[in-house]
Amino acid sequence: MDSTGPIQPQLSKPAEMRVHFYDIRSQYEDLRQPIDRAVLDVLAGGVFVMGPHGEALERDIADLHGVRYGIAVNSGTDALRILLDAAGIGPGDEVITTAFTFVASVETIMQTGATPVFVDIDPATFMIDASKIRAAITPRTKAIMPIHLFGQLANVAEITKIARENGLKVIEDAAQALGSTHNGVAAGKFGIGAGLSFYVTKNLGAAGDGGLILTDDPEIRELCRSIRIHGMGVERYYYDHVGYTSRLDEIQAAILEVKLRSLADWNARRAEIATQYLEALAGVPVTLPIVSPGNHHTWHQFCIRTPRRDEIQRDLKENGIDSMIYYPVPIHFHAPYRHLAEEGSLPETERAAREILSLPIHPHLTDEQVQHVARQLVVSEAALKA
Repeated sequence: MDSTGPIQPQLSKPAEMRVHFYDIRSQYEDLRQPIDRAVLDVLAGGVFVMGPHGEALERDIADLHGVRYGIAVNSGTDALRILLDAAGIGPGDEVITTAFTFVASVETIMQTGATPVFVDIDPATFMIDASKIRAAITPRTKAIMPIHLFGQLANVAEITKIARENGLKVIEDAAQALGSTHNGVAAGKFGIGAGLSFYVTKNLGAAGDGGLILTDDPEIRELCRSIRIHGMGVERYYYDHVGYTSRLDEIQAAILEVKLRSLADWNARRAEIATQYLEALAGVPVTLPIVSPGNHHTWHQFCIRTPRRDEIQRDLKENGIDSMIYYPVPIHFHAPYRHLAEEGSLPETERAAREILSLPIHPHLTDEQVQHVARQLVVSEAALKA
């Protein structure tokens, strides 16, 4: 990769170029033969749930994160819901988390009967501000749920310290943090367990929904394995818990196993693209993402901040460049969750929702496309300042 350095504003319009935010089709074309073969093997074998592909995926993802157990489930949302149940979270409990997240993080807490307690975010990372956690702890606090956003881990060192000092459980929302580490330690090692997502657009995405629970705790593992199948115990049709139907089907597991072999290369390409953006946008009046000390970032998203977010997004779209906003509305602004926090009570969360913009960073982007995105952003910013 050639380093181009900061891009200077230019008035001439570059040649037409379309830049998609995701490119699932190219990913499939790259792996068409092994994916098709894996799917056909499942169909021919006649084992469609709880089979060898799911078991292999559980082992491989657990090994990748250095944990003892993986429990494959139907979605990342189910992974969090089942893990919360296994952790004994329920009515009367409080779980400290943030309102800058996808709704699944919060709705799963409420589904247990517990109450989410929001702490504001660190504006540099968009993740929970660990310095504010202690003030949110009450006698009802049972757990902390850090949300590892955009490909790197939250401040796990401070969070786990606070949890130990206060007898709290840590439940990691690692839906966007497959393969992410802090000081070489992966998500899933900092609490009783972590929930992963294999939704289509994740770094490792299924051909539909999928999720997985990581844990080192054998009791949590057995509880999760039971809860995902109606609460069934060791003996068939004997039930020990109230559970769910949340089995990852074999076709999805087989597809994920094929894609897993390419994950390291895909993440390396994401890192290359992030470096190109950081170099090309140096000096541009937008706030660029940081990598927290000790973190290995897998670049699920590349998020900039600017008060001119909406105008820039519109300008990018007019020039054939997709972008996304994660997340445009804080959770406590939505009707089912307004009672959890007043508007204005989480200023950094609310400001981030107004300013954040995610640029394309999927591994099938060409260098030319990356430079086109950066160049257009530079031109847009210069025009808006004029």
